[in-house]
Amino acid sequence: MFPSCREHNGPVLIASPDGGMDIEEVAAKTPDRLLTLPIDIHQGLTDDVAGQVADFLNFTGDLRSKCMQEVKNIWNMFLGVDATQIEINPLIETPQGHVVAVDAKIQFDDNAEFRQKDIFGLEDFSESDPREVDAASHNLTYIGMDGNIGCLVNGAGLAMATMDIIKLYGGSPANFLDLGGGVQEHQVEHALRILTSDKTVKAVFINIFGGIVNTATIASGLIKVYNTTKIEVPLVVRLEGNNVDEAKRILAESGFPIETANDLDEAAKKAVAAIS
Repeated sequence: MFPSCREHNGPVLIASPDGGMDIEEVAAKTPDRLLTLPIDIHQGLTDDVAGQVADFLNFTGDLRSKCMQEVKNIWNMFLGVDATQIEINPLIETPQGHVVAVDAKIQFDDNAEFRQKDIFGLEDFSESDPREVDAASHNLTYIGMDGNIGCLVNGAGLAMATMDIIKLYGGSPANFLDLGGGVQEHQVEHALRILTSDKTVKAVFINIFGGIVNTATIASGLIKVYNTTKIEVPLVVRLEGNNVDEAKRILAESGFPIETANDLDEAAKKAVAAIS
C-alpha cells in the first residue's frame, strides 16, 4: 500500500502479512506485523526495499523475485497515474506460481486532473450530490450539510471558522462552499445560485477575507446575480481585505437588500437572526 504521508514528507510503503484485516487494528494490537518503509521520491523504490517487502510477506524462492517485481510495478503505477494512495488487498500466490494483486483501491490527486484526463473522464457522478458536481464544474468546492444557513467563503480555514461561529450563535450551516483563491466574478454568480436554489437554505452568509481575492470582484458577482435572479432569502455579507472600500461602495449603491457587517462576530449574529 502506497499512501502519501505528511509525517515522512512523501510516499510510504506499508505492508502486512495479515491480509483482510483492518490495518489500523493491526497497527494498534500487533505492530510487529506491520512494515512501514518511507520511500525517497528521488531514489524511488529500490530492489532492497522491494526485497524487504517480499521477505516480510513470507515470499520465498522464485516467488520472492516475483513479489519484488510486482511491488515495483505497483510503485511505477503510483507515479504514473498521480495517485495519492494505492491499497492492494490481497497480494497472493496463485496455484500457477504467480504473485498477483487481486484487489485494489486507488485514490487520485485532483490537482493532476489536467495530466490524467482519461482517468478522470471515467468518473461516475450518478451517486454524487448534483450540487457538488455542479460546483466542481466551476472549480468550486461544495459539501452539503443539514442546516439552513448557506455559507459562501474563500478558504477552507475561514469556512470552518464560519461554520463554527454560526453554531456558536445557535444557527446551523447548510453547506461548506469554498470559492478558493483565484475566484472570478462568474464563479461568485454560480456559487450564489447554487445556494439560493437550495430550498433548505433560509439565509446566506457570505464571509470573504480578500488577500489574493479582490473583494470588489465578489461584490460585483453578487450584484449580477441580483440583476438576473430573484433572491428570496436574506443575504448577510462580511468583506475584508483587498479593495474592500470599493466592494462596500458597490454593495451600498446597488439598492439591493444586502445586509452588511464590519466583522465576523457581527455578521454571524445577523445571519442567525435573519432566520429566527
